[in-house]
Amino acid sequence: MKKISIFHKLRRTLRALIRDRRDARAAATSAIVSRSEQKSQMTPLPVNSKMIDAVYFSQQDGRLRVCLANGEERMFEGVAEAQVIAMVTAESPGQYYIENVRTRFKRIAA
Repeated sequence: MKKISIFHKLRRTLRALIRDRRDARAAATSAIVSRSEQKSQMTPLPVNSKMIDAVYFSQQDGRLRVCLANGEERMFEGVAEAQVIAMVTAESPGQYYIENVRTRFKRIAA
C-alpha cells in the first residue's frame, strides 16, 4: 500500500513541475514579444480532471489551450466562453472536451 501512495505522490509532484515549467515558458515567451505584437492574454482556468491538467482561455479572440495529462497541448480557435465554462465545470471535463470541444472547433498549432 505504501508503495502505491508514494508512486501517486511522485506522479502528482511531477505533473505540478511540468505545469509550472509550461507556465514559466509561456510567460517568458510573452515577455519576448513586443507589446504591439503580443497576442491576447490567456487566462488560466481551474479544472479538476484526470485527463486535463490545465485550461487557458482568451476572451478577446476565443482561443482555448488545453494541456492534457499525457503532456500534449491542444489549441483551438473560435471557442465561445460558455463552452469553456461548461467544460471546466462539467462532472467529467475530459469527456466534455472529447464530445463537445475536440470535434466542434478548429484546432490550430500550439
